[in-house]
Amino acid sequence: MPKIMMAFPQGKHKVLTMSYDDGQTADIKLVEIFNKYGMKGTFHLNSGMLGTDGRIAEEEVAALYRGHEVSAHTLTHPTIARCPREQIIEEIFEDRKRLERLVGYPVRGMSYPNGSYNKEIKEMLPYLGVEYARTTQSTGQFAMPDDLFEWKPTCHHNTDLMNVAETFVNLNKKQYLYMMYVWGHSYEFDHDHNWPLIESFCEFIGNRLDIWYATNVEIVDYLKAFQNLKFSASCQFVYNPSALSVWLQVDNHIVEVKGGSQIAFTS
Repeated sequence: MPKIMMAFPQGKHKVLTMSYDDGQTADIKLVEIFNKYGMKGTFHLNSGMLGTDGRIAEEEVAALYRGHEVSAHTLTHPTIARCPREQIIEEIFEDRKRLERLVGYPVRGMSYPNGSYNKEIKEMLPYLGVEYARTTQSTGQFAMPDDLFEWKPTCHHNTDLMNVAETFVNLNKKQYLYMMYVWGHSYEFDHDHNWPLIESFCEFIGNRLDIWYATNVEIVDYLKAFQNLKFSASCQFVYNPSALSVWLQVDNHIVEVKGGSQIAFTS
């Protein structure tokens, strides 16, 4: 039986994703930096607050975040673990609907406002069309998520970011998959006067051939595409029913399984 392991696109074993909340106008500068260095970001927006208190206007959303991901953050940013179910449903579902009208694609993820969530909220999310949700509890680690509804980031950008990045870049054991997940708020760079931090980080870690730069939902889609692969009982061949290509490491060789195709593994 061949030894098979999941790889990231093009056979890579590291992924970097960036996650920023609230949709403040400082996102304009942050997106510009991301685009300059080939980074991918997920931006969690409160649609009921767009155009107020220094936030991005509705008419700016589609163009500004093109090439990145717009994700939910609830309609008005309440501490949802303290709210009744009816309000939680309204806050999440209405946020999705309003954001989808702006960007023209399904909004399928969120970050918890004020980091607030509980078991009941997690169990509600699939029924509200939400496929992942990010917390504010950093791990300092590079592990893949084991619970997409309690997705814990690696670090906030103010937590020793450059040293964390250097450690990530130097990871080279290909028997593992590594994910660096950075979160924060773009307005913090204004408040803390540290825009050079994120610029230096992106310059250092961006445009590397061994890193997959992905939005949150792109990672989710890829993980699900791998999980949906249909292997024969002997693992001698596999069928990919999804539209996405999935890359596998098969006996130390990288193999692409294109969407809708079946391939046999040869020794």
